Amino acid sequence: SFKFLTLEISSQNTRPLLVLNASAGSGKTYRLVIEYLTLLFEPNAGPSKYRNLAAMTFTNKAAREMRDRIASITSKDQVKGLWMGTFHSVFARILRSEGHRMGYPSNFTIYDTEDSNKVIASLIKEMQLDKDLYKVKAVSNRISSYKNNLITVKSYAKRGDLQAADSAARMSKMGELYKAYTERCFRAGAMDFDDLLLRTNELFVRFPEALATYQDRFRYILV
Repeated sequence: SFKFLTLEISSQNTRPLLVLNASAGSGKTYRLVIEYLTLLFEPNAGPSKYRNLAAMTFTNKAAREMRDRIASITSKDQVKGLWMGTFHSVFARILRSEGHRMGYPSNFTIYDTEDSNKVIASLIKEMQLDKDLYKVKAVSNRISSYKNNLITVKSYAKRGDLQAADSAARMSKMGELYKAYTERCFRAGAMDFDDLLLRTNELFVRFPEALATYQDRFRYILV
């Protein structure tokens, strides 16, 4: 069986499809490629069909396999323009184009784990926090958890449960650290990997016109 999702946005006959319980090697990527090619060569797809399709997966390996398989049937030049890749890479592409709405430059830097940890370590030192309580990895994991749950600095300030949990862990300054880290990255014109998810969500929530642009652009989304 295949874990497969097709979501047709623009058509009046929207038909989401989800098939569950896919084991390793069962053909998820292959099934996605077949569906993508079926839509790509749809007779009524129109001249902008390459832009109207988006395919996203979770790993770089699967994304490469998808591109290679489609390129072998179409061409490498056509594959370059496809909206296809991991969630992070597709969202980074959107943010390169739209991030200016939130004050980010189009050439913003993407921090890897080492970059992020350096910023966190610097802030722990500047704020004179106890390094035995505020370990860099622990702080990084907490901030990552906030972002992956779409919790911004502002929403953290409203979450008494999170603040209580951090206090119980003897890390009552996490809110201040999170804010300082976010501001430091913003001033540097940088996002970390989790920001690529969080900021895309923020973009579409804060700017309905940006959301409408991509809703209109993508007729099919395959995940």
